[in-house]
Amino acid sequence: MNHNNAAKITPLHLLPTDQLPVLQDLQRLSGPGVRAFFRIAERWQLSTDEQMSLLGVSSRSTLFHWKRQQDARLSRDQLERVSHILGIYKALQILLPNEDSADAWVKRPNSAPLFDGRPALQRMAAGILGLFSVRAYLDAQRGGWA
Repeated sequence: MNHNNAAKITPLHLLPTDQLPVLQDLQRLSGPGVRAFFRIAERWQLSTDEQMSLLGVSSRSTLFHWKRQQDARLSRDQLERVSHILGIYKALQILLPNEDSADAWVKRPNSAPLFDGRPALQRMAAGILGLFSVRAYLDAQRGGWA
C-alpha cells in the first residue's frame, strides 16, 4: 500500500484559526448525525449497499464500525448527505402522517416527473444532487422552501 497518497490529517492546533469552527462543528455533529441516520435507515429498511450509497461510503467495514460504535467523524460531504436525509425524513413525516406510509415512500415507484416511475431511493442514491432534489421536491410539496 502506498502511504504517500493517504489523506494527511492535520492536528486541530496546527490548523488556521478560520478553519477551526468548521472542524469543531463536524466533530460535534458527526455522532448525532450518524446515530440519526442509522435510525432512519432501520425505519426505511435500507440494505447495507443502500446505506453506503446514501452516505457516500465505499467501505463496508467503515459503515459497520460506525453502526457498532454509533459514532463517526463524518466529512462535510457526508454530513451534508445526512442533513438532506433528515430533511427528507421530516418532510415525509409531515406529508404522510401514517408512519408506515411515510417510511415506505422512498422505496415505492413514484409517478412524479422527477422520479419517472422509479422509487425516490434510486434518485437519492445517485449522490448529493439526488438527495438535494428529493428534499427540494418534498419541501415544495409541503409548501416549504423549494
